[in-house]
Amino acid sequence: MAMALCVSCKKDDNNEPDGGITGGNGTIAGHEYVDLGLPSGTLWATCNIGADSPEDYGNYYAWGETETKSTYNWSTYKWCNGDYDKLTKYNTNSDYGPIDNKTVLDLEDDVAHVNWGGGWRMPTYKEIKELRKCKWKWTTQNGVSGRKVTGPNGNSIFLPAAGCYNGGILDNVGSNGYSWASSLYTDVPIASYGLYFTSTFVRMESNYRQYGRPVRPVCSPQN
Repeated sequence: MAMALCVSCKKDDNNEPDGGITGGNGTIAGHEYVDLGLPSGTLWATCNIGADSPEDYGNYYAWGETETKSTYNWSTYKWCNGDYDKLTKYNTNSDYGPIDNKTVLDLEDDVAHVNWGGGWRMPTYKEIKELRKCKWKWTTQNGVSGRKVTGPNGNSIFLPAAGCYNGGILDNVGSNGYSWASSLYTDVPIASYGLYFTSTFVRMESNYRQYGRPVRPVCSPQN
């Protein structure tokens, strides 16, 4: 069973200069953020959850889970009874279990909020779409491949190509980058939205919730 819906794509902006990555603008609850000058004012963290630096891959989480594990599949997924058609939470279709019509993660299931507190949370579908409007450049930082993302005000973050866990195997390290959104893919609720990028494109995609992927937290401007 395979799914990868490309919601929207953006090609590499080869006109973006190879400048250094900007430092953070401040901290919230002990974690550094960058103000990219986005219309929404959303503040993006400088690192993934579990990372000590922007280029560190950090930890990998299934969607809606708040702890790491060794195997990422439906039999170990928290929000189902052993298989994809037995969902127990975040479901909009009776073909996959009882319906609760929850389409955004509750804060207690949001790994950014649970691990960092202080107003930190996972980005929404709309916030990742907004981030995609920035300038994206495939580059390396301290020997790690990934994307430099430069906002309207010239500030930048770095997203490493950290790969993704499928079962017990970490795939595509150094070539593919991912980050979960907090939004469910309501048409097929065994999937949820997230960011997906390579050296040639940047996408908003939906994919199976049981995969282990990094998370890059955000904060609303009032925090």
